[in-house]
Amino acid sequence: MANIVKNLVVALKGYAMGAANVIPGVSGGTIALLTGIFNELIEALNAILSVSSWKLLLKGDFKGFWKAIHGIFLLWLAIGVIISVFSLAKLMGYVLAHHPVQTWAFFFGLIIVSAVFMLADIKGWKGSDTLWLVLGIVLGAIICLLSPTETTSDLWFIALCGAIAICTMILPGISGSFILVLFGKYEYIMNAVSELNIPVLIVFFLGCVLGILAFSKFLHWLIGKYEKQTLLVLIGFTLGALVKVWPWADKAACEAANVLNGQPAGALHIGGAILWALIGVGMVLALELLTRKKNS
Repeated sequence: MANIVKNLVVALKGYAMGAANVIPGVSGGTIALLTGIFNELIEALNAILSVSSWKLLLKGDFKGFWKAIHGIFLLWLAIGVIISVFSLAKLMGYVLAHHPVQTWAFFFGLIIVSAVFMLADIKGWKGSDTLWLVLGIVLGAIICLLSPTETTSDLWFIALCGAIAICTMILPGISGSFILVLFGKYEYIMNAVSELNIPVLIVFFLGCVLGILAFSKFLHWLIGKYEKQTLLVLIGFTLGALVKVWPWADKAACEAANVLNGQPAGALHIGGAILWALIGVGMVLALELLTRKKNS
């Protein structure tokens, strides 16, 4: 009975991680850190990439292999994440179609306050640190301004999106969904999930697997050796890329929503945008208070 309860708790934490990864601006890694499973998640991922773990499987020791990679933990965590993603995808598709301004304002509030808290956590600020932050801001803004509104839906690009997004999804403070927004494929992937577009989902999943295999060890090495510089560039990149999340950036989507909801053409919904941005800010503040309380 105790094991069942423990596994259900892990699944619930996975559900929270999945919900975070569906929302641009909130990192699944942050939820993992907050709920106390981040270290085991990293250990499990490293074990999967370890040669010694696969040697056990090749020797026929499946039980040893399963234990080495924290199999029970990963299974129940994955169950929670999958249920979360599939249950929330339709909701995200609906709100983006009917209320794009309010939705992106909510994401805008989440992202900007998350970035501020991440900057506040960086200790020993130096002049050179400002340069790394500015570099990230410039890179983020340039990439967003130069990137096309519509990107290709070819399967190779979907795989690439999955490969890059999965690496950021496991890092506290960095949102994988925001990477999909940056690549112009957030709504596309959410629709694929809600409509069960199996070919797209399989390719995206394979991209995630390849991303973990190819980049996770490098990312952890980078964070371990150049933690401050890496975080500053990532935070700056996120801030610079906010031009992509500006609530009124997609004028066509705003007008389509006005028509869909029978509202006047050109309606800006400024009041709703401010309200939902403040709700996003409030969510981050609540998470931050919980994190500080847990660490104190």
